[in-house]
Amino acid sequence: MTKRKILFSIIFIILGLIAFQISIDRIIGSDQNFTLFELLCPVGGMFLGPILGAVSAFVVYGLNIAIFHKSLDFLTIALVLPPMLAAVYFGLKNKATAIIFPICIALFILNPIGRQAWMYSLIWLIPFVATFFKKRLIFNSLGATFTAHAVGSVFFLYAFGLTPAIWMALIPVVFIERGVFTLGIWTSCLVLNTVLDILTNFKAVNFLKPLVNKNYLISPRFFKSFA
Repeated sequence: MTKRKILFSIIFIILGLIAFQISIDRIIGSDQNFTLFELLCPVGGMFLGPILGAVSAFVVYGLNIAIFHKSLDFLTIALVLPPMLAAVYFGLKNKATAIIFPICIALFILNPIGRQAWMYSLIWLIPFVATFFKKRLIFNSLGATFTAHAVGSVFFLYAFGLTPAIWMALIPVVFIERGVFTLGIWTSCLVLNTVLDILTNFKAVNFLKPLVNKNYLISPRFFKSFA
């Protein structure tokens, strides 16, 4: 299984590097962009496990900086942590990951600026509840994207501040943005898992079959119990 995961991690890193080059939205308050990798990254946690999934995300970020000569500034380095934790969240089956959201809420409200925009942090009660229904792919996807969002928001709050008015104005943006990201992660997982299942019917890649999640294959059973 270790050899399988190492090989798949190489494939995943290559796909991640490609996805990293496709921008989908601007990160408000910075000159950085969200990329397609934000939709693919958490899925690595399911195939590779939470630790190797997070390491693969880290490697993708590092290679992207090295290969494409990206600037190695403080913000670029800090943006590595949220997707890594999203992969950990997505890969863990237990509900202990719910603790992320109360911690982020507390850290947000303890900040003088965050205290004036405390309503913003209440958004994270949604993924907190969703964590208790992780069997459903849509809720696991929602929790994963909000893990990255909660950790990233707390970092931005302490590192760059922004005004309480900006944080409050971002609330409707967050619902739209994270809704899109949730659907993106859901689709990425379902498509990648189904494609892998099809490919492993060929003898050359049959050894990757154990990595396929049988619960997340396009079927009536999936939409009834696991979608």
